[in-house]
Amino acid sequence: MTRTFLELSRLQTFEERYRYLRLRASVADPTFGSERYLNQRFYRSTEWRNLRHFVIARDEGRDLGLDGYEIFDRIYIHHMNPMAARDLKQGNIDILDPDYLICVTHRTHNAIHYGDEDLLVKPFVERQPGDTKLW
Repeated sequence: MTRTFLELSRLQTFEERYRYLRLRASVADPTFGSERYLNQRFYRSTEWRNLRHFVIARDEGRDLGLDGYEIFDRIYIHHMNPMAARDLKQGNIDILDPDYLICVTHRTHNAIHYGDEDLLVKPFVERQPGDTKLW
């Protein structure tokens, strides 16, 4: 399944967007391994940095691009369709397509990769008069 920003933006809630993106991977799943230098070089490139700024502006610095989920910490740009070393070696242009990228927090990024909803920040619950009564 190819995930896109267009499809993601049609989903109204944070939970729907998270479920659309989650991968259910394992901590032990291989990523770049000994070829980690490839993605490190990629993430330092001018092309990536310019694209990163574009995505942050498009998403207005919000987690999963959703109003009310502004990011006040480091913003991660998540590849909705996981990138592999072969994508960099073969020059796959999809890794630089903003339609496959979204702003996320570190916690949301980990929840997406490991399929663990417990990692997500819980929504703010406004206090009401009398809600501290013990019985």
